[in-house]
Amino acid sequence: MQGLVQVFLDEKIFEGCGGIEISDEIRVTVAAHACVLLLGRDAELYPKLRSVLLYPGTYVAPLSRRGPGGVVTEGIQARSGESWSHGNVVLSWGDVLLCASPNPTGRNVVLHEFAHQLDSESGSNEGAPILPHQDMYANWARVLGKEYQLLIDAIEQGKPTLLDQYGVTSPAEFFAVATECFFEKPIEMSVTHPELYEQLKLFYMQDPAFLAAG
Repeated sequence: MQGLVQVFLDEKIFEGCGGIEISDEIRVTVAAHACVLLLGRDAELYPKLRSVLLYPGTYVAPLSRRGPGGVVTEGIQARSGESWSHGNVVLSWGDVLLCASPNPTGRNVVLHEFAHQLDSESGSNEGAPILPHQDMYANWARVLGKEYQLLIDAIEQGKPTLLDQYGVTSPAEFFAVATECFFEKPIEMSVTHPELYEQLKLFYMQDPAFLAAG
């Protein structure tokens, strides 16, 4: 882990926005969380990422959304993070600090945005990252597609969900939300979503539920 973090710090640029000054605490905290996703994988260290931009807290960004009939709505949206397919990850430092809480909430903005980075390495951001083996794609599509629909159904029926409801936004957001839950609440996920947990375990080549139980 220490080696991965050091490479991340050496390769990636950190930039402060909105008046925040980049400190060693900020750099190491972000790098450590981002590298959790790579611990079991023999892969490049976020090859498309050049820089990490930090705001002091929640920030606003332009929003463009295409609705029914092709009508485009534009405005602004408050955000805690975002991932760009080529170049940058943007994070709210206030939300990053919440990731270090001793009582995991299932939300982790760093894991979420860096899951998007892994997703985009396939050439698109559709919840289908590059998997370790070719024969994994069929089960991945089947399980994540089914779980995505189950989350939609649960929300429509007003049922409580372990996975963050933001996951219904798109398959890409579902993958990022599932990644957060996999690392933040692994035992609960392995019990309530065993097939989804297994697919993520095979992708990340880690078993956080086993570690948490030990």
